[in-house]
Amino acid sequence: MRRITIEGLTSSGTELLALRDLLSRGGVAAIPTETFYGLAADPHDEEAVRRIVGAKGRDDARAMPVLFSRPADLAGLGVTAPEQSLAPYFRIWPAALTVVVAIREPVAASRGACTLAIRIPASAPLRRVLEFTGPLTATSANRSGQPPMDDPEAVERLFEGSIDLLVDGGRTPGGLPSTILDSTEDPPRVLRPGAFAWPGK
Repeated sequence: MRRITIEGLTSSGTELLALRDLLSRGGVAAIPTETFYGLAADPHDEEAVRRIVGAKGRDDARAMPVLFSRPADLAGLGVTAPEQSLAPYFRIWPAALTVVVAIREPVAASRGACTLAIRIPASAPLRRVLEFTGPLTATSANRSGQPPMDDPEAVERLFEGSIDLLVDGGRTPGGLPSTILDSTEDPPRVLRPGAFAWPGK
C-alpha cells in the first residue's frame, strides 16, 4: 500500500493525475473525510466495488454512499431528481448530510438499487480531490460491523494488502457519522441521525 499526505496529494498535479489513473484502473484508496476515513473507488466500477466489499468482509448487498463536488457530477451518476427538488440540499452542502436520491439505473455503488446516497463533503481538501477525480465511493474504512476509523495508522494496519493507497489526513474529527436522509419520500425521512441536525429531528 502506498501512502501520501492529503497536503502532498492536493498540492501536486502529478499526484492527482496518478490517483485518477489508479481509480480508473479499479484501484481503491482510503481517504479522510470530515468524520472518518472512507474507502474510495470509481462508483461505476463493479470490480473496485467488489474489492471494497471483500476488504471490509461484508456479506450483504448494501449500497455505498458516493461523494461528489459539483451539480454537474449528478448527470453522470444518473440522478433523476429535478434540480429544484435538490436545491434545498445544495443550500446546505457541503456538510455531513448524505441524501438518498433516485437514479435512472443501478450503478456499481448502488449494488442493484435504483437509489444512491450522495453528499458534498465538508472537507475542503477532499472536495479538491473530487474536483479532479469526479465522484467516489466513501463507505467507512472498517471491518463490517466494527466502528468506523479515524486513525490513519489503524487504517493502514487493517487494509495492508487489500487496498492500493492511503491518503493520510492525520486523525479525522470522528464523532457522529453523516446524517442520512431519504429524499425519495415526501416529506424526506431521516434514515440515520448523525453529525448534521436535520430540521425538526
